[in-house]
Amino acid sequence: MRAYLRIERLTKQFGAFTALADISLEIHEGEFVCFLGPSGCGKTTLLRAIAGLDIQTSGRIEQAGRDISALPPSKRDFGIVFQSYALFPNLTAAANVAYGLENTRAPKAQVAARVRELLDMIGMGEQGAKYPAQLSGGQQQRVALARALATSPGLLLLDEPLSALDAKVRVYLRHEIKQLQRRLGVTTVMVTHDQEEALTMADRIVVMNHGVIEQIGGPLDIYRAPASPFVADFIGVMNFVAGAMVRDGVVRLGRIELGCEADGFAPGTPVTLAIRPEDIVVQDVRAGEPNTLEARVGAMVFLGSFFRAELVDGSLGDARLRADLSVDVVRRLGIAENQIVPFRLPKDRIRIYPEGTAHR
Repeated sequence: MRAYLRIERLTKQFGAFTALADISLEIHEGEFVCFLGPSGCGKTTLLRAIAGLDIQTSGRIEQAGRDISALPPSKRDFGIVFQSYALFPNLTAAANVAYGLENTRAPKAQVAARVRELLDMIGMGEQGAKYPAQLSGGQQQRVALARALATSPGLLLLDEPLSALDAKVRVYLRHEIKQLQRRLGVTTVMVTHDQEEALTMADRIVVMNHGVIEQIGGPLDIYRAPASPFVADFIGVMNFVAGAMVRDGVVRLGRIELGCEADGFAPGTPVTLAIRPEDIVVQDVRAGEPNTLEARVGAMVFLGSFFRAELVDGSLGDARLRADLSVDVVRRLGIAENQIVPFRLPKDRIRIYPEGTAHR
């Protein structure tokens, strides 16, 4: 499949500071891609480079086979939605949506019909005469989205579009935007620091840190097989504990030897063992099963749909493992603080990284 948007060896420097370092990436037509990472990782700078708002220091950007690397924003084929909505306060919702169309000098009747179509599409057919100050945050963001889509751009750019909204509206609009994007088939790039947003909306996630790409993949791949400790820690919750390789496929944690799927480390090599709290099994654990051990339950915290329990035992050395236990399992097994429980660390859920690379 040919890439719709191709970014080749993109670097962006602000004086001595390198915001983007040799970024290469391909995005396919109709794909929804999220740039995900903490503040200052370079994700917004990359989006602005694609839009031509911050021209790169070096590198090349192609859209639909056309080199747009040096083009001004007005010559590029995209619509953009900002975190702040950026609506014109003195124009009605309908006039805001029409703004870009009027610049194309399309006939008035055609503009009016397109505005009606877009307002209906975002569920605001009756709100066109209202001004931004008369609309809720969620409604304003919808108008901004309709305005960005008005000229039927080949590329839709979303810069933290939901971060200014409250939690319920954000969850609702996530679904709405994804459904709309699927219906229109518009290639979409969204910047976010919200892992849940990326996991629920993206076809692929580009995880960034310090101006470089740490990993590119589907939401499940990124979550289940993080390429680095940074990705493992940034997306979801992860236990990181110090260990040492015994041989290929076996790692030592405290006084315990565990099966794992890592190889390529010399025996005795210090490593970091990682496992997600929800992957630690405490129900239906049978004695003698591989990777089965016992520990005392330390603090237990109730988090609504599950308990997060701390597992502590001398055989684990200094390691303290967080395990997520469903409310049903806690009730059925009568698990409580200070109780000794058997648990299992499934071999295929253990990740092994070089020592000292765990991101905190």
